[in-house]
Amino acid sequence: MKKKKGTSLFEKFANAATKFTGSSPAFLIAAGIVILWAAMGPLFDYSETWQLVINTGTTIITFLMVFLIQKAQNKDGKAIQLKLNELIAAQEHTSNRMVDIEDLTEDELDQLHKYYVKLAALAKRETDIHCSHSIDAAEELNTEKSKNIKHYKKPKKDGLTPRTKSAH
Repeated sequence: MKKKKGTSLFEKFANAATKFTGSSPAFLIAAGIVILWAAMGPLFDYSETWQLVINTGTTIITFLMVFLIQKAQNKDGKAIQLKLNELIAAQEHTSNRMVDIEDLTEDELDQLHKYYVKLAALAKRETDIHCSHSIDAAEELNTEKSKNIKHYKKPKKDGLTPRTKSAH
């Protein structure tokens, strides 16, 4: 895939800064600055100004790095989501409902998590370790079971079974 020609100046700077700050030379430079600062302590009689220099420098760098790191994580997260979406879409027996679930609310994600906990419990009971369950497959199996099981109570149009209707 070709890179876009119109990459902004900020994008170029952020990519270069991210690459550099995560490198060994960047660490060595930072360590060197701290060692130099510590060595200069006796020259400045360990004064408040001497301490203020390192405190101010590290505060500014930390403040800027927070945004740089967040930008890099957002980009990486988006790339990973796209790769996972491609894998889901490419597999014949996976549920396409899982594509873009990162846009769901926390409650919706919790509901999905509970469902997959149940699927994991079902998978543990399977004799074939290669047996696969997905949301769609589970719904199909449930529909088939409901047709074949005589004591299965089918919901009425109002969503209530005869048993739950009497409880109201």
